[in-house]
Amino acid sequence: MQAAPPTRLGGRVKPVLLCLSHLRWDFVFQRPQHLMTRAAQDHEVIFFEEPLQEAIPQPRLDLSMQQGGVLRAVPVLPHGLDAAASAAALRVLLDAMLAERAGRPLIAWFYTPMALTFADHLRPDVTIYDCMDELSAFRGAPPAMLAMERRLLDLADEVFTGGRSLFEAKRDRHDRVHCFPSSIDTAHFGRARGELPEPAALAGIPHPRIGFFGVIDERMDLALVAAFAALRPDMHLIMLGPVVKIDPASLPQGPNLHWLGGRRYDELPDYLAHWDLGFMPFALNESTRFISPTKTPEFLASGLPVLSTPVVDVVRDYGEAGLVEIVESAAELAEQADALLARPREPFLARVDQQLAKNSWDMTWARMAALLRVPEAAPVAAMAKGVAHV
Repeated sequence: MQAAPPTRLGGRVKPVLLCLSHLRWDFVFQRPQHLMTRAAQDHEVIFFEEPLQEAIPQPRLDLSMQQGGVLRAVPVLPHGLDAAASAAALRVLLDAMLAERAGRPLIAWFYTPMALTFADHLRPDVTIYDCMDELSAFRGAPPAMLAMERRLLDLADEVFTGGRSLFEAKRDRHDRVHCFPSSIDTAHFGRARGELPEPAALAGIPHPRIGFFGVIDERMDLALVAAFAALRPDMHLIMLGPVVKIDPASLPQGPNLHWLGGRRYDELPDYLAHWDLGFMPFALNESTRFISPTKTPEFLASGLPVLSTPVVDVVRDYGEAGLVEIVESAAELAEQADALLARPREPFLARVDQQLAKNSWDMTWARMAALLRVPEAAPVAAMAKGVAHV
């Protein structure tokens, strides 16, 4: 699919925001999607993903316009290319796409330092490193990740972090580090407090239902999930999300464990509306040391009390405020689940709403955008005189 013509803001073309992402647009709707759909109101946003491989003779770039006005760019490379050849092919595809937008202000927005393997030659007007996770700690991280991050920190004009722990880890490594923790689309998840039809996948599953949604990977404490399910067979655990980087056969099984697979972002309120509690059974390991789960405020906005293992940012941002119950064992999980099920909701929801009113993805994007300092876009008539940012 060919890209749409450059969109215009008044009589001027929008700046280009090139988002270089390790996550795919249609994988799980989270921080990049929330921010880029908002950025697309004032920028032409290109969401450039990591490559796919196919049995093709030449590299190609698949372009598709996504809901929210984001142009998704998926590089497709021939099988068998080594790292150097892949980087060279990606550079050619990227340069050709940017050449069509020559002369316009360019923001390079990195979610992965590894994108520098094919994008370090760019000369954008603004470089942003939005560090939403400590990717070097994730299973399968490239050995070069830390070295590439050092290079990106040298190039970046602004560094954003997805939580307080990440901010504390990065703030001494760059002069301009800003903490932007996980935020919330309250209206979207607030729908779960109303009367929504029950999804067919939940039919026949008894209450109480305790649910998790998100990526199921090495960050989940499967032993805790299994122990809790065995300890409380009357409580049914609903697990929504794709299984990645771990063997699906390793997932604990039982009559009260329901692994339902991934669901679209717009479907989530329908599920949460029919759960009794939310829980976040994160393992405490290197991959969770710096996380600030977006699902924490999403659970709360939906009206669900939440149980979580003691992830540092969850404890500091929500546990200490009395909005999330922190548990360390299956026995504590069972005890606190009973207590939360019996607790009146109205006083809890009042405190939740007071807290959530302080932040939103709209507010977060507005604060980020104020830091971009993008040069004024050239008039449309002057576009032909521009040059590519390479």
